[in-house]
Amino acid sequence: MIVVVNAGCEGNQSMFNPQGPAARSIAGFGWLLIGISIAVYVAVLVALGWALVRRRRPDDDQPATTSRLTLAIASAVAVTAATLVTLTISSEAVGRSLTSPTGPGAITADVIGHQWWWEFQYRDVSPQDFVTSPNELHIPVGTNVVLKAQSRDVIHSFWVPNLQGKRDLIPGQVTSVWIQADKPGVYRGQCAEFCGHQHAKMAFVVVAEPMDAFLVWIRNQRQPAVEPATGEQRRGRELFMQSTCVTCHTIRGTDAASRVGPELTHVGSRMTVGAGTLPNTREHLEQWVSNPQQVKPGIRMPASPLSRDDLELVITYLRSLR
Repeated sequence: MIVVVNAGCEGNQSMFNPQGPAARSIAGFGWLLIGISIAVYVAVLVALGWALVRRRRPDDDQPATTSRLTLAIASAVAVTAATLVTLTISSEAVGRSLTSPTGPGAITADVIGHQWWWEFQYRDVSPQDFVTSPNELHIPVGTNVVLKAQSRDVIHSFWVPNLQGKRDLIPGQVTSVWIQADKPGVYRGQCAEFCGHQHAKMAFVVVAEPMDAFLVWIRNQRQPAVEPATGEQRRGRELFMQSTCVTCHTIRGTDAASRVGPELTHVGSRMTVGAGTLPNTREHLEQWVSNPQQVKPGIRMPASPLSRDDLELVITYLRSLR
């Protein structure tokens, strides 16, 4: 019963709080499994209790009793077989609905898993319209979004419990999954396949918004980094370009063009840093840049060699990139 109570809790990340058609299919099948499991559990307890309290009677060895018990056992086997067939058919139907959206996908995005962060890419007809959004997947409400998923290192698993079931990302293979949200909101996702030391801190968010807001967002994401507006921001950009940061990160509109780590063109507008590890505040961004190993041990990003004053200027510049 504890499982049932916990399963019914509607939290920020719960398969029993579905916010999309795929998630509703999964939740419905989950409740069906729970209901049948409870019914079988109760039936077994009742049969066990009856067997424990029943006393042997003189007519137990009579042919009529044997015939009656045989019929009862046959009926139980038939019910069990019917239950298994029902579950098999239901499971197949749900599985098909998860891989085949109800309509054509209006948007296609690439999902790329890294140790230990996510990269979401949007492509258009023109190469210059390429958009990458680390650790944040933006989707329009009520629209099927087809995701092409792959891994760059080890096996990962894309999972947004409120919107879709998990989909494994296999190195060297591209797998497809679709996702749809019924209403605006921010839904937490995570890697659901153990992938190393920081597997637990490999999270992301799905931002579902009206189509107009989504188009505004993606249009903004296509723009290069804004020019520094103050002397501090200009000095911060100079320090960034002179540091080792440019060997791993891209800021479009500047000479920083490495694809090793997450793109930083619009890093100031993101909700988190470190793949959902910390909220994206000035203090947390400074903590992350100065010593990421303290926050997320084992990642490939080294500690910053910048002085305290120079670090403050670089953070000021990064915060301006929106």
